[in-house]
Amino acid sequence: MTIFSLTKGKSPEIQVFPHLIEFFRKKIQQVQPSSMPMKESHGLKIMFVLEGKFEWSIDNQSVTVYPNDVVLVFPKQNFGGLKEMWDVGVVVSITISPRFFSEDGELILGEWSGISETEQRLIGKLFSLNKKPIIQNFKQLGEVLQKIENELFINELGFKTRINHLLDELLIITARQLSKQDNQRRDFPQSFQKLDQILRENLAHPWTVEEMAVIMGLGTTAFTEKVKSYSGFSPLNYLINLRISEAIRMLKSSTISLTNIALDTGFYSSQHFSTTFKKLTGYTPGHFRKPPNP
Repeated sequence: MTIFSLTKGKSPEIQVFPHLIEFFRKKIQQVQPSSMPMKESHGLKIMFVLEGKFEWSIDNQSVTVYPNDVVLVFPKQNFGGLKEMWDVGVVVSITISPRFFSEDGELILGEWSGISETEQRLIGKLFSLNKKPIIQNFKQLGEVLQKIENELFINELGFKTRINHLLDELLIITARQLSKQDNQRRDFPQSFQKLDQILRENLAHPWTVEEMAVIMGLGTTAFTEKVKSYSGFSPLNYLINLRISEAIRMLKSSTISLTNIALDTGFYSSQHFSTTFKKLTGYTPGHFRKPPNP
């Protein structure tokens, strides 16, 4: 087993990958106090446990991991040992620096990635909604990390392209596994309640069926069928009804302009809002308008 530590700005092996902050395999044979203090993550960190039991803290959330488990640490999250020290064992870690990653899941990887902008946004959204940073028994990810290591140190023709493809694969399989794992923990009604809450809190977002399906951990066809069966609406019609319901509440309880209400609830113009509103309710938005104060 090769032990290595590559760091941006110090290791020539990753100098051609400006989006790689760190890549290492660490073997800890004895506990040393203060060896793993809490630090803010400067990138997307993916850690894979090969041997041992580790107790870590991510933004004050304690996690315990075992061999073949994966831990995700997102940019700006505080991460370190639960007792600020490394436990005995072996771990592989890679840290990727996306061009942009926001708390609400807006993800831009950079020109190196072959993942489409739409799929990057879906992956980012799924990561941001993830409340459980552990993926249990995810041996497949360890295999991809091993391939990245092999390409780095063998350094054959096309290794740069191959490694970037493997980094894409790493993110894609992680997002898929998160989606599957989250869906397995809940039955559909519970999942649908979660989706409903997310939609209500982000009505201005230009939701697509694909994005909603990702949150539910389903393919678009299966997701659409389940939503229709459960709610009686297609996903987009369900979303429109949520938007109209919130618009009625805002019309009755505020003096916000129709244009701002339209934009806040996800319509692209006041005209689109008014047309859809009348079609679904039979009334114009003004019918529900809060009367001015005397």
